[in-house]
Amino acid sequence: MTRLHPHRAFWVVTATFVMVLFSSAAPSPLYPVYQQLWGFSAFTLTAVFAIYVAFMLVSLLTVGSLSDHIGRRPVLAVALVLLIVSMVLFVEADSVGVLMAARALQGLATGAAMGTLTATVVDLQPTPRIGSAITGAAPTIGLAGGVAVAGLFVEYAPAPRFLVYEVILALFAALLIALLLVPETSEKIGFTSRRHLFTTLVPQARVPAEVRGAFLAAVPALVATWSLGGLYLSLGSSVVARVFGVSNHAEAGLLLFVFFASAAVTSLFITGRDAGTKLAFGYPALAGGAVISLSGVLMEALPLYIVGSIVAGAGFAATFLGALDSIIAETPAQQRGQVFSSVFVASYLAFSLPAVVAGLVVSHIGLQETVVGYVAYVLLLAVVGALVTAGIRRRSARSRPATSGAAEPERTIPDRTTPDHSISVRR
Repeated sequence: MTRLHPHRAFWVVTATFVMVLFSSAAPSPLYPVYQQLWGFSAFTLTAVFAIYVAFMLVSLLTVGSLSDHIGRRPVLAVALVLLIVSMVLFVEADSVGVLMAARALQGLATGAAMGTLTATVVDLQPTPRIGSAITGAAPTIGLAGGVAVAGLFVEYAPAPRFLVYEVILALFAALLIALLLVPETSEKIGFTSRRHLFTTLVPQARVPAEVRGAFLAAVPALVATWSLGGLYLSLGSSVVARVFGVSNHAEAGLLLFVFFASAAVTSLFITGRDAGTKLAFGYPALAGGAVISLSGVLMEALPLYIVGSIVAGAGFAATFLGALDSIIAETPAQQRGQVFSSVFVASYLAFSLPAVVAGLVVSHIGLQETVVGYVAYVLLLAVVGALVTAGIRRRSARSRPATSGAAEPERTIPDRTTPDHSISVRR
């Protein structure tokens, strides 16, 4: 079978990356519809969100590194099949039980796909700059598109409870066919024994020793950014409806879209900068945007909330990309699936746990008070992350030889897209 050129294959994988996140965000605008139809409580709504995250984390912790052993394509193919089945369950959902089953299966498939997709993007990247842009922009473009398009469907399309999932199902089917033409980018090293297979699948987040320092330094950035993203997706719709009085689902979706769209645009424009520069811009923008958005909520000023969302979205992208770039620079090609799965374990724990807690406490202390506490938590993380980054840069400056007038040596990382070309990454 003729395989796609690596550059074309790169864009197929990028489209898959976007669509996986698109599908994960699409149910959010439909939750009020389900709640009205089946009459379930806010606690049940939180449980529907939590079951998705729980199954995704289980998948990340068990099969996250599988693509490093059996190849990227088999893992992605199985994940897409599971996502197609989950879309069928969404279409057929007639109770909370079926809805939770659909979200659980979607979480399982998304967890299997996320680390593998990121690794495949890096494997196939035409240039490091384009690869960096896509790894930062694809999640935010997918989340933004899922929220906005589903909101439009809920407000204006016929049978919105079914149509959005049918469209996603068709797109996943097309991507599954296209995936058959994508070349394999990871060597199939297999397993040395049944014990090796078992230990690989035991739930755990593993980071190779040579990557551990960069990973730990990036954790505050990962947690701060995805915690803020969780705030927008968990409480954002309630804020828009109850604080600003927006009842139109399409308008509410577009207001949530602003944060993620700003992140996507920033990812494309900031990608040429080094990791330190991204973090130096990202942390203040993340913190400042969160404060401006909070001010808009407390003052019930929608324009101020929108401005804050734009600034916070830019900070999200720059901070997340800076952290991811620092990890990518230290990660061997044959361990990318494992490392990127660990990245998304940290990210989605930060994305989900505060959101679940907020969903449980909002009915007890009030919406505005919950948002204040959530933003304070994000600000604390941003300050810790900024201090860690500043400390690392100071140590790096002190360790640099005073007479280093020559350029630093380059480390060459094999590019798995073709056997005879490499990417130079300057450390």
